[in-house]
Parts: sequence; C-alpha cells; structure tokens
Amino acid sequence: MLTDPDLETATGVRRAAMVDRLASARVLTYARLREALLHVRREVLLPHAYVRESGPGADPIDWRLLNGSHPDDREEWLDLIYSDESILLQRDGEPLDTLDRGPVTGGHMTSMSSHTLATVEALQALRPEPGHRYLELGPGPGVSLALAAVITGPGLATGVERDAAMAAFARRNLDELGLGAAIVRGDALDGHEAKAPYDRVHSGIGVPCVPPAWVEQLGPGGRLLTTLTTRTPSWLGRLSVTRGEKGGIDAVLEGSSRGYRPMLGYRWLTALDHRVRIQADPGRSRSTRLAPPADEDYGFWLATAYLAPGLVRDFQAENMTLVAPEDDSWAVVGPAGTVHVQGPRDVWGELEALHALWERAGRPDRYHLDIPADGGPQHVTSGTGPQALSWTLPPLAGIPRQAP
Repeated sequence: MLTDPDLETATGVRRAAMVDRLASARVLTYARLREALLHVRREVLLPHAYVRESGPGADPIDWRLLNGSHPDDREEWLDLIYSDESILLQRDGEPLDTLDRGPVTGGHMTSMSSHTLATVEALQALRPEPGHRYLELGPGPGVSLALAAVITGPGLATGVERDAAMAAFARRNLDELGLGAAIVRGDALDGHEAKAPYDRVHSGIGVPCVPPAWVEQLGPGGRLLTTLTTRTPSWLGRLSVTRGEKGGIDAVLEGSSRGYRPMLGYRWLTALDHRVRIQADPGRSRSTRLAPPADEDYGFWLATAYLAPGLVRDFQAENMTLVAPEDDSWAVVGPAGTVHVQGPRDVWGELEALHALWERAGRPDRYHLDIPADGGPQHVTSGTGPQALSWTLPPLAGIPRQAP
C-alpha cells in the first residue's frame, strides 16, 4: 500500500506528465493554465471513478467502481484520472459518500468530469486572468472551477450545481484544496446573480439556446462560453459570447468535435437500435454527385443538425452512416463513394441539397447568433444576403428546471 508521501510523488509525476503531453501536442499554450494544471491535485477532486465494462448498446450496463484509497485500485485509478478520458462519477444522481468499490450493474451516468482536452480548450478560449470574477455553470466535481480559482485568486470563482449530492461532494473536495472556490446549489439556467457581473462565464452543460440570465450577468468586456446542443450528439456547436465595453453583445457559433452534454431530461437520438439492421441490409443503391463531406467540415455538420433535423451519425460504423431513427431511414456511404439508402426519408438527398446550400453560402464555419435583449427567439445566420444559411434556436422550455 502506498504511503501518503508515495501518493504525493506518484500524483506529482502524473501531473507533470499530463502537462507535458498537452504542451507537446500544442493543445496547452496558456502559461497561467499550465501552472494551474500543475497545481491542482485531481486526486482530491476525483477520489473514485466508474469504468464501463459493457460494450456499446448493452442494457443494463455493467460498471466497475475504482476507489482511489484502495491499494488494489490505486494504480488504475491514478492512470485514469490523469489521462485524457472523461471521468465517470455518479449514476442516477446517487449519493457520493457511501459508494462501494467493485462491479455494479444498471443505471446511467448523471455526472462526470469532462476530458482534459475539452477543459483545456474551454479555459484557453476564456483566458481568465488574476482578479477576474468567474462563474462555472454545472461544475460537477469542480475540476474546471479549481483551475480557474488558481488563476483568478481566492473568492472570485463560483460554481452553480443543481444536484445536491454532487454539490456537497464538490464543495468538500474543493475546501480540502483550499483554493477559495465556492459551490452553491441552484439552477444553472439562472446563473448566480449574487456575485454578478462576471468577467468570465463557463457552462459545463449544453443548452439548446442561451439562457437570458447568463448574458445579463456578463460584465463589460466579459466572455461567455457554452455548448449548444441539438437532439443529436453527433454535431455540437461551441458558442462564444462577448460583451463590449459599451454593453453590446457579439455571439459567434462554431461547429466543434467536442462539447458538453445537455442537462438532465434531454432526450438524445441514437443510431444503436438500427445498427444490426443496417449491417444486414444497407438499402438500395442510388447515384450521387456528393462526395462524403469531411469530418472536419464542422460548419456543414453543425448546419445539418438544425436544417436536416432528426439525423444522427453512427461514428462506430465502418462506413459513413447517417440515421433518421424516428423515420426508420438511413444512408450508408460504401466503398468508392457508393451510397445506399433505406426508408421513407431520403437522408442522402437531404444531405446533397443542404451541402449545395452550404457551398452557395460560402462554406461558412462560423455563424452569428442574435440574442434579443427581451428574451425573444434567438436567430443564427451565416451572413447577409439571400444565400445565407439561417435558423432559429429551440427555446429553453424543454429543459426541466431545478425544484425550489
């Protein structure tokens, strides 16, 4: 069994290796964040972690809980929490102070720590500085919040967490680190007016549109970063909002390969239920003039999430596979660019038409979001003129609010 000095040495080596890995990959470039990553002891914030044992589509799911204080789990736990993986922490809103290590079956994850790349990208985009007032919405175990607190200084970083068990868990662990970061329990959609205005606001949860309170609580020169989610987990949007020194708002939406999960109650589309049928019969062959769009055409795939709604991609399929599960339809790109389609909805035809519109709009990879001060519908556009792509974001009404 490792002694405390042994643990301190082991974690220090892993922290340094994690930072070196991120820096060598040119993911980590912000010096203040580098120092914060070396300072924050993740093992305090992430004292346990679930490992999924079941394959994709299994129901119920088999898990295994690693307890960092147990000698048989310690090495695997340390390797995991200092890896680039998401750390799974809580099933179905369970209490977090009486968990038993070992195998467990059933349940779905309701809280996790985002993988390190997403955390680094978000904080580097926001670039908190000493003295900044920082608000974290949906902080979970508080990893991003702790890093921000190291940079801003004590008493300036606050997190709003809706889950009572997670709020208590994060508060206890953050207090042990002694960074002066605060966790309050509340509905993240309301922000935290008590300490507003904020210089930096980071949402660790995805939302369909921007809650008005988040913008109202953003101070002059302030920045807000969040993920816009649709019903598909395949194509996410990263939204950056800046308030000018004179009060004006500029909001830019970009497609992204990474983002944050939506709040509880959000129903994802899934391609898993169709996978076996698609493998058995990909459908009828059809001609196409469209080569499969590149995965890196984030601006196109983001537009697809809104302008061809109800589609989800099976990224684990051997060939590009797009499914409209509610319409029992799909499209599969085979060898040499051949396309097969199945079902009443012409999935590939929609993609062809939308790609042509995206091309005529100038292949946009960034979109402007209009956030009305009166809380009205939020509109996205790629620019001006008749060929611009545009759509309206869905309202917040579908997200369950925090009970008083």
